[in-house]
Amino acid sequence: MSRTRITFVVSCLVAAMPATAQTLPKRIQDSKIISIAVNGTYPPMESVDPVTNKLVGFDLDLGDALAKKLGVTLEWHDGAFAQLIPSLQTGRADMILSGISDLPARRETMDFVDYLNSGAQFYTLDTSGIKTPEDLCGKRVGTVRSTNYPANIAAWSDEHCVNAGKPAIDSVGVDRMPLVHTELQQGRIDAAVQGSETLPTLMKTEPGIYRLVAPPFTKNFQGIAFAKADTGLRDAVMGALKSLYADGTYTTLIKKWELDASAAPAPTLNGDPAP
Repeated sequence: MSRTRITFVVSCLVAAMPATAQTLPKRIQDSKIISIAVNGTYPPMESVDPVTNKLVGFDLDLGDALAKKLGVTLEWHDGAFAQLIPSLQTGRADMILSGISDLPARRETMDFVDYLNSGAQFYTLDTSGIKTPEDLCGKRVGTVRSTNYPANIAAWSDEHCVNAGKPAIDSVGVDRMPLVHTELQQGRIDAAVQGSETLPTLMKTEPGIYRLVAPPFTKNFQGIAFAKADTGLRDAVMGALKSLYADGTYTTLIKKWELDASAAPAPTLNGDPAP
């Protein structure tokens, strides 16, 4: 075989190797472990199966698929949503994979590999007399306080209630999404807000209880979050995610968890097309 032929074959083999494995940071190459911060209270993205007491959901399946591409093992650390970002910033976690929104303010300290479309959405009890979003002016609307949803509610209220001379929405914050559902069912709030990607699952698992008030009133991406300086891991995960899109795994998982309406056509980096 000629030297030219050998060079060509080697080049092809290198090109065929997963670029992700070559770009993992040394600490992960050595340990073969990626530590992930997650908040298991947000089905179908992540939640604790009451039978097995194990985390399940789209993000868990996506993480497992990424791990196979990267040749690593994942360690999932389930904690409060408010602790996800501090865990990343203090190095206790390598990344966040937990239905977290990619927001401009968060990009100041983190990078996001985006993989899903989302939006804040109002819903209420099916027996409620609330028919339109404007009916919520002056009402109590609950959500998880450590998310961006309280700010979303306040901005919508200012524009559609206060500016129209109506009383503002009273935003009620709680610690976890299951508590929002409890507050709503016990009549302590009139409506609630959570991500549009999760509401079909909620309405399917508790049929006849809830009703959507209107389509989502915000639009944003959900992404895998990384410390700003951890570009090697970020780029490796981006490469692995692109591979999952290309081989059909992403679409398979989307269909498994019935997230077709929230599927992203391609991964993005901080909301922009991936390099």
